[in-house]
Amino acid sequence: MEYHITLPSKPRIVSEEDMQGVYEIDSLYPGYGHTLGNSLRRIILSSLQGASVTQVKIEGVPHEFATIDGVRETVMEILLNLKRVHFVLHGDEPQTISLKVKGASQVTAKDFKLPTQVEIKNLDQHIAELSGKAELELEATIERGLGYVPREVLANEKVDIGTIALDATFTPIRRVNYEVENMRVGDRTDFNRLRILIETNGTMTPREALEKSIEIMIHQLKAVIGFQEEAAPVAHIDSSSSVKAVKETDSSAAKTKIADLNLSTRITTALEEAGIKSAAGLTRKTASALKELDGIGDKAIGEISSALAGFGLTLKGE
Repeated sequence: MEYHITLPSKPRIVSEEDMQGVYEIDSLYPGYGHTLGNSLRRIILSSLQGASVTQVKIEGVPHEFATIDGVRETVMEILLNLKRVHFVLHGDEPQTISLKVKGASQVTAKDFKLPTQVEIKNLDQHIAELSGKAELELEATIERGLGYVPREVLANEKVDIGTIALDATFTPIRRVNYEVENMRVGDRTDFNRLRILIETNGTMTPREALEKSIEIMIHQLKAVIGFQEEAAPVAHIDSSSSVKAVKETDSSAAKTKIADLNLSTRITTALEEAGIKSAAGLTRKTASALKELDGIGDKAIGEISSALAGFGLTLKGE
């Protein structure tokens, strides 16, 4: 049975409001709705980075089971409220935020002092209620990560006395579901339409979540296209010591890794994603074949040829 030569549509916005979005992809081959939908759902849930509180230190509090005079919430309740704050962390380094409140007041996320690398999306999140002359002073560490990480993993080194390690939920995703329905393409009625619903915590838009998950999938698939390139064996033509030395030099040059050719990062990435790992692999490619790769044009071919020439090698056909 033959299918029409039909490409899937780009994602279409069905609805977007606040932190929730619904998107559709049409004209998928029969069965591909579930293949694509399940894959994207798993990537969205597991592979999108977010930020979370990982450690907290509260002045005068030795552990999470303590209480604080004049504070309505227990320390455990304060920690749970902190975990409900939605952070955006610009950069990969952990950052420290602080809070110091004294006297009767309602403490919320807006009371934190933040470094420039940290944003809070839900500033009205309740932290604690103080009465009388009560005082609450704490520091919290914010880190980037993926998915859910238990505190036993995060606290791989002994923490300071009084520092409380927390389980971290890094994912910015609250909910993601998909459904598949049949649609007509030409004379066939069994092509698939994929509808996917994404709800985030506000630190990332649903559209960004879908776009990044598709990019991650494409990047992973490109990396495994083809097979590993093996260095071409060098035949022994002459037994003289001078010829042997030349052959050994050529073989060594052919085994040079792509990363060691001093090519630009863009070209190196394009070649490695195409499965070309060594200079030997390059010498078996023609210029026209390389130009079919994403990001490789005439300028890149010139740079590759120059790099190979430095090792006494050339592209095929040159």
